Amino acid sequence: MPLQEQVQEFLRYQANVRRLSPHTLEAYRRDLVTLESFCAQHHFTDSAQLDSGHIRQLVAAERSHKASPASIQRLPSSLRSFYKHQMRYHGAKRNPAEGIAAPKRGRPLPKTLDADRVNQLLAFPGDEPIDLRDRAILELFYSSGLRLAELASLDLGDLDLREGLVLVTGKGRKSRHLPVGRMAVRALNAWLRIRPHSDNEALFTSLQGRRLGHRAIQQRLKYRARQQGIPENLHPHMLRHSFASHLLESSSDLRGVQELLGHANLSTTQVYTHLDFQHLSRVYDQAHPRAGRRRKKD
Repeated sequence: MPLQEQVQEFLRYQANVRRLSPHTLEAYRRDLVTLESFCAQHHFTDSAQLDSGHIRQLVAAERSHKASPASIQRLPSSLRSFYKHQMRYHGAKRNPAEGIAAPKRGRPLPKTLDADRVNQLLAFPGDEPIDLRDRAILELFYSSGLRLAELASLDLGDLDLREGLVLVTGKGRKSRHLPVGRMAVRALNAWLRIRPHSDNEALFTSLQGRRLGHRAIQQRLKYRARQQGIPENLHPHMLRHSFASHLLESSSDLRGVQELLGHANLSTTQVYTHLDFQHLSRVYDQAHPRAGRRRKKD
């Protein structure tokens, strides 16, 4: 049975057999229209083609599209009910929405910039040393999804630009290697060519050679946002959220994205699966808007 017919049959059952209220039926209808749109986008013709990763991606996409907290809270429940119905009456083998929890109500959704806004932000002019440094900071924030503390603590030895990697020490002093996209590599190389010489091993320094602190980095981001006409109150975590949201919109490998973020949980679950770095690089290369990393020839 095609998906659209599955949805219509489910809604008729809820109306005629369970006699649900018009308000509840309309909520089901809206959520299943969301499911239909997701399936059409990914060329699925049957609800049985989806697995739990797809359901997580669907919920994450609704979060990034700034759906209301109530709608996001309701969506996994609606999908579970739909798939239970398919299992009971139409022979479906599994319920991919089982175990997919909704985010807690009342928690504010992460604020993000869309890809066009990010490109607008990163296109600020100038080739003075402060411009090159700020461009490298912004590109690296967005390229690798770093926390403010992670970026501020980077030393020169943490970069391997030939391989396009950065070694990051995150929460709990846990380290992880992250890919650095082509645009960020270019910006970092430009900064390193004119970085002030000093005994300080910090990657990002003032023009006097001192390590940039958290507040200084935040102020530079806000300045560049104003310069580029970005109305949002830009802060480093907004670029991190944008990094994650844009990857989630393009990739169904939510666990890979979580590992790239260093245990950050943008889904509604606390899933953590260790993935090898080559796989994470493939996820990054395929999904990140500004990656474009060149692959080595065999």
